[in-house]
Amino acid sequence: MIKTTVTLKIPGGLHLRPAEHLCSRAMHFKSDVELFLRGTHYNAKSVLSVLGACIRCGDSFEIVCTGPDEVDALKELSSFVENEL
Repeated sequence: MIKTTVTLKIPGGLHLRPAEHLCSRAMHFKSDVELFLRGTHYNAKSVLSVLGACIRCGDSFEIVCTGPDEVDALKELSSFVENEL
């Protein structure tokens, strides 16, 4: 298991379209990918779970990856949140 903390920078927060993009990227990996925010884990491969996290602009959260390709998953997803969303 590896993890890193990222901060969401998009003004509208993690609404449907960016949540779908994040989940779509997470699904490319065999590893389990979770978001940890306000004491709760959310499945990053489920759009409904990610939307349920209610991540707003400026919120910091952890991306937690566990599995065979966890290093690649963490690197790509953290870069995606920090630089592309």
